[in-house]
Amino acid sequence: MSATDLKSSSVLNRIPYWAKWGLTVVIAPLFVFLVVDQIFPLTADVDYSRIVLDKNGRVLHGFLSRDEKWRMYTELNEISPDIKKAFLAKEDRFFYFHPGINPAAIIRATWHNVKSGRRTSGASTITMQVARMMEPKERTYFNKFREMFRAFQLEWHLSKPEILQLYLNRVPYGGNIEGIKAASLIYFGRLPNQLSLAQIVTLTIIPNKPNLLTIGRHNDVIQLERDRWIKRFNTDGVFDDERSETALTESFGYRRLEVPRKAPHFSIRLRRQYPDRYTIHSSLDSEIQAKVENLVFSASKRIQFRGIRQASAIVIDNRTMQVLAYVGSPDFFDDIEAGQIDGVRAVRSPGSTLKPLIYALAVDLGLATPKTVVADVPIHIEGYSPENYDSKYNGAVTIEDALAYSLNIPAVKTLQLIGVPTLVDKLIEAYFRQVLYDRNKLGLSVALGGCGTRLEELALMYAAFANKGMYSKANWLQSDSLATSKRLISEEASYMITESLTRLTRPDLPNSASASLRVPKVAWKTGTSYGRRDAWSIGYNKNFTIAVWAGNFNNDGVPELSGAEIATPILFDLFNTIDYASSNQWYSIPSNLMYRFVCPVTGQPRGERCEHAVVDWYIPGVSTTTTCNHLVEVSVSPDEGNSYCTRCRPSAGYKKVLYPNYPPDLLAWMERVGAQYNKIPTHNPQCTRVMDSNPPRIVSPMANQEYLIDRADAAEIKLSAEAAPDVNRLYWYVNDRLIGTSQPGDDIFTKVEPGTLKISCTDDRGRNSDITFTVSFF
Repeated sequence: MSATDLKSSSVLNRIPYWAKWGLTVVIAPLFVFLVVDQIFPLTADVDYSRIVLDKNGRVLHGFLSRDEKWRMYTELNEISPDIKKAFLAKEDRFFYFHPGINPAAIIRATWHNVKSGRRTSGASTITMQVARMMEPKERTYFNKFREMFRAFQLEWHLSKPEILQLYLNRVPYGGNIEGIKAASLIYFGRLPNQLSLAQIVTLTIIPNKPNLLTIGRHNDVIQLERDRWIKRFNTDGVFDDERSETALTESFGYRRLEVPRKAPHFSIRLRRQYPDRYTIHSSLDSEIQAKVENLVFSASKRIQFRGIRQASAIVIDNRTMQVLAYVGSPDFFDDIEAGQIDGVRAVRSPGSTLKPLIYALAVDLGLATPKTVVADVPIHIEGYSPENYDSKYNGAVTIEDALAYSLNIPAVKTLQLIGVPTLVDKLIEAYFRQVLYDRNKLGLSVALGGCGTRLEELALMYAAFANKGMYSKANWLQSDSLATSKRLISEEASYMITESLTRLTRPDLPNSASASLRVPKVAWKTGTSYGRRDAWSIGYNKNFTIAVWAGNFNNDGVPELSGAEIATPILFDLFNTIDYASSNQWYSIPSNLMYRFVCPVTGQPRGERCEHAVVDWYIPGVSTTTTCNHLVEVSVSPDEGNSYCTRCRPSAGYKKVLYPNYPPDLLAWMERVGAQYNKIPTHNPQCTRVMDSNPPRIVSPMANQEYLIDRADAAEIKLSAEAAPDVNRLYWYVNDRLIGTSQPGDDIFTKVEPGTLKISCTDDRGRNSDITFTVSFF
């Protein structure tokens, strides 16, 4: 034996015999407990009801647990000191001192039961009751020992506050109600930390006899029992005289209440969005929500006779980006009208609501300012021929007028100018999900609603305008802070668009509001989708962004449906109800936004030949500085009957005159409608020079397209072109064979054979254009 072994042996020999047995008595059971604890681990698989609270802590909506129980998770901060005092004084006074079982209580209960010959008192601690709730078993001696073991496990793995929390979450209150939170909400309409002393005492006595002490049926018995315990608590010094006397005077007229089911679409969304949270502290404002619900419901009743049955709305606080109100449909519980569909999340055609972003992007790219002029005339772009809402054309219009009057053709032209990918990328940056899915299928029709969007996506896009061009995601929880913002458009472009959207002299001002003094100070835009299936109105001021949709969930179109007459009155009512006093608050001019004089004919910086000027905003270093050239100097005969080019101009006997330099599409439209303007005279007929500028532009048929023609129908192809104002005759060729002539603006028709065809159009000045296309028979 080594010296070390001898030393260890001598130490053990010096330990008293009784101490060795004492250590064995302590360590052996602990070792056995730890082994059994590993073999039979503690499980607490409890599913709780989900509840959604508003931003002020009021209950909006409750959902049953998976086992159809009202069992709501009680947070530790909801267990008030009075709740702790009452339950511990009644159920387990030594809760903080025992290891899960109370030996003194067991001995006392056993003595009383043996003495009386029946079970007259129990010895279950709160920890043992929790163990029994977790694993309900028949009351036998074996199960009692099992319960005691589980109590030791609970004490080993959990803290005392956590055990008390488990108890208060599972304590029975009759029927399908479990836990103090569910009981306080269902019986008293308030959360546990809001209960009065009398209500707390009531909830301490019911769990002992939950089926015999049912609030609403046994109120007299419950009140007597409550008062008895209030007096006993007072005698035991749990609660003082003053509070006890006040509690005894509280009347008892309670009954079972329905769990709130407010803001159903919003609440269902948050339950799915945060599946791991039992209590969801949302951003919703109950008062604003109630106002919005009432207004949307009332509006839906007013428009039902027109065949419009649904409406949705969302309200966003621009400063925090919190969702304050959310109405998916006028009546969630209307099964006939599919009220469960959430219109805030439904994918619909946005109509004209994307136009502000199109113009803002053009401003940021230096391609436009508010006074920039664009031609509102018929166009044909790769087979796409948009029309204005009223099927009329206005000729030359400014960007700000085009936006205020929601003209379609200027928006499509502007989108063509900036490029469809530019808009699509910006929408994807703003989290337009359907646009992301369809990005490779989208074209110029996006400007007029040719894509899928959601009401919430549009609301957040307009909130970016409200926040000076900064985009942020929505905040759904009360605790959410403002997410990191990103710039969607410049502050300067945002201001320009906002000023255009604030104008009241516009066609989308509802007829009902035109003479009203309650038109709110907001920037707003309407939209009506193709087929009149969707009516939109979205507005904002410095405080709020509100978006409204109206239509039918089954996609039925309605002739009377329009954003101006159906959705905008709802929008105005919402602003007047929620934020009527904010009309004096508005946006200040950005420091980098300047103004300059521009030509009213083109909107470009005034040139030497511009006689008049108007003031226009511009962004230094971004907006174009190209000066106006709307007047061109032309050499003409003394009687102004002919014009001359530099080749045919005589050495003398001519004069120079300024003529308007309109773009070809505007000129073609003016000729077609017979508009009066100072036209450049016909070019000198004696001139032999072939002009290479302004050749005819073939608009039908479309280049590089395939046409399917019914062989039996013998259909014809339409030939049409736009030409310069000095052209009187057009000559048409198919595969270099002359097939006819026409005047500019007139159409001719010709039969064709299958195959690849070349179409040529030559004007009377010798200028020519060619296209090719394919014809197939079926």
